[in-house]
Amino acid sequence: MRIGLLTEGGYPYVSGDAGFWCDRLVRGLEQHEFDIYALSRSERQEDEGWIPLPPQVSRVRTAPLWMAEDDEVVYGRRARRRFAECYGELAAALCEGSAWEAPGESSATEADRFASALYGLAELARDEGGLVGALRSEAAVRALERACRAPGAPGTAREARVPELLAVAAQLERALRPLSLDWYEDDGLGSVDLCHAASGGPAALPGLLARHFTGVPLLVTEYGVRLRTHYLTATQAAPAVRALLTAFHGRLAAETYRRATLVTPGNAHARRWQERCGAQREKLRTVYPGMEAAPFAEVGESPECADHDTLVWVGRVEPAKDLVSLLHAFAEVRREEPKTRLRIVGVPSGPEGAAYLGHCRVLAAQLFPDEADGPHAVGDNPVSFEEIGGPELPSPADAYAAGAVTVLSSVVEGFPVGLVEAMFCGRATVSTDVGAVVEVIGGTGLVVPPRNPRALAEACVALLRDPERRARLGAAARARALELFTVEQNIAAFHGIYLEIVSRTPVRRVLLDDTGEPLPFAAPAESHVPGSWTERGAGLVARGGPGWAAGPPVRGTSAGTSSPGISPVGGSSVDASSVDASSVGTSSIGASSIGASSVRGVTPVSATEGA
Repeated sequence: MRIGLLTEGGYPYVSGDAGFWCDRLVRGLEQHEFDIYALSRSERQEDEGWIPLPPQVSRVRTAPLWMAEDDEVVYGRRARRRFAECYGELAAALCEGSAWEAPGESSATEADRFASALYGLAELARDEGGLVGALRSEAAVRALERACRAPGAPGTAREARVPELLAVAAQLERALRPLSLDWYEDDGLGSVDLCHAASGGPAALPGLLARHFTGVPLLVTEYGVRLRTHYLTATQAAPAVRALLTAFHGRLAAETYRRATLVTPGNAHARRWQERCGAQREKLRTVYPGMEAAPFAEVGESPECADHDTLVWVGRVEPAKDLVSLLHAFAEVRREEPKTRLRIVGVPSGPEGAAYLGHCRVLAAQLFPDEADGPHAVGDNPVSFEEIGGPELPSPADAYAAGAVTVLSSVVEGFPVGLVEAMFCGRATVSTDVGAVVEVIGGTGLVVPPRNPRALAEACVALLRDPERRARLGAAARARALELFTVEQNIAAFHGIYLEIVSRTPVRRVLLDDTGEPLPFAAPAESHVPGSWTERGAGLVARGGPGWAAGPPVRGTSAGTSSPGISPVGGSSVDASSVDASSVGTSSIGASSIGASSVRGVTPVSATEGA
């Protein structure tokens, strides 16, 4: 099977999002062939290069989202009219009243209006050779202005002035850059069996276009919902800019969920967001992120090595982690258990994280003056700020091993990776009820409301005073993590999903032999057969199939003939019992799998023939 893996700001680059997950997926599915189509976010990311790629990656194509040179395409009168119509429809779809509400509540007509405009722009870019110059033109800004001033447009849109319109047009040009790429021909995404977008938003847009132009099925995986991320990061923009861009990303998310064959959220929290944005429940399949359990195995097998009077926090230092509440909670813990220590292990996330870390250090010095055992001893603060990689904590496993209880104090969280690592280590946990925390914990730890230092302190004290309870919760947490959150379960889940999607997808390409005759079974849709059968066969126009498909065409038995198998031309037969069960129903002889238009000059055999 040939998979087109679509990424944005991540794999195969050294830095970025979802890089480790994508790499583990590709390496774990070595029986498949992968083509990587990556959108980069910055020049620095491109300069850092790629991670080493496994041999099953046959092609990597990249394009920058952070810049786009003018394509110097000069539109004629007809092309300018097409652009004005399509972009005007897109702008009008963004200014409709329902676009400013929940995306999933829009009508089918409104969704079709946005989709028609989006694909119209894609077809224009394909016909004319690019769209960048047109998206930056004055015509685009005027189309936005007309849509914002039209009767029925929301008040916030009508208040947009020229600077706001220019800002919206610039952001739309950036978001629509994938429309101008040359990835959608038969030798590009049109040649893959399945497109797998590693996130929503810009990464899924090439998959939408591949489905539109060549009918390639689309699978979308979201461990963090891109629309939610936009809501959280767009707070600094002007109201009109924020509202128009939110409407665009909401429409794009709804269209992605509508056109995708399957959507795989990483947890129930993401799943609820997707349903709210219009994803159909029958298309959703939760697949938890896969994490390496081996680095934490030794700690998990020896839970008694922990310091029974130590609390540990591990993660990226940033305001969303709410370390201020943790420090205030620890002040109450110290009043109940004076010997307790708190180890905060992590590095700041950018300049904002560095400033926040400095604030937390000052607060810790104010709340906990240095303590000394005697008048001639050096004082020691019970709160320490550390980083992984030093002599005391050379690895994340050592950080979790340092304490009896792991604490998570976040006010915003997606999938809590640090919490799963603590579970692998067999540690009892105290967490705030945010994101997917409750789903991950599943009753194996204590959960308290966010921004509640007293509740956080009470839960920590309860576990510090009860070592037997800590041991029970830690053992249960480790068993749950090993069952649900390992790399192996993640890879097995996607392997099954790949086979399920492709088995339901008719063959889209006509394969011909050296005489020009069609080979209807040369590209079967069933699961991967063990062995090296994906090599190109001699004389085939496209990628061939297993060896038995390269011979003469198969002649179906006539209705009413009782035969133990199917007899191909040449006298040999294929016993029906030797056919892999996974292929039954996926490449059955009939119009459902081949179709009258799939093979030129071949009349489909009815489903009853050859049964």
